[in-house]
Amino acid sequence: MTPARLQIAPTGVERFFAEDEIIVTKTDVAGRITYANPVFLRMAGYREAEALGAPHSLIRHPEMPRAVFKLLWDRIMGGHEIFAYVNNMASNGDHYWVLAHVTPSHDQHGSLIGFHSMRRVPDRRAVLAVEPLYAVLLAEEQRHYDRARGLEASHAMMVDILDKAGVSYDEWVWSL
Repeated sequence: MTPARLQIAPTGVERFFAEDEIIVTKTDVAGRITYANPVFLRMAGYREAEALGAPHSLIRHPEMPRAVFKLLWDRIMGGHEIFAYVNNMASNGDHYWVLAHVTPSHDQHGSLIGFHSMRRVPDRRAVLAVEPLYAVLLAEEQRHYDRARGLEASHAMMVDILDKAGVSYDEWVWSL
């Protein structure tokens, strides 16, 4: 993360994009942006030259629990797609919610070469449903001095919540 990125603070202002728009990015296996469509660039507030080669975490909102990203990375590195509600942060600190669909990308020989993410406008009821869970997960992460232990505890909490509800992560997302 660049020093300038560390200075960006959330503004509390939400940005919106049109129902018929799709935010698209592609990354390499390390998560560096290799393609960003105009909708992504507009919503994130970056020029193409700034986005390409940057880590996708460039748009990570500090209120997003790391446990959600651990789940995402575990799934896509295992060769599976994932749908997730994500709160992203633009270059000026504004935020925007998305329903992200992330899939692994393979070359003609089947080797993993990166990831493809398409994001749509989320259902507002789903955003309202995930916000309290994300706040609890984030609080658990922040409760631990050791970041690794915080992530582990938050992820375990998320798994436990899903287990107690008797649903898989996918079932939970699609129930919102």
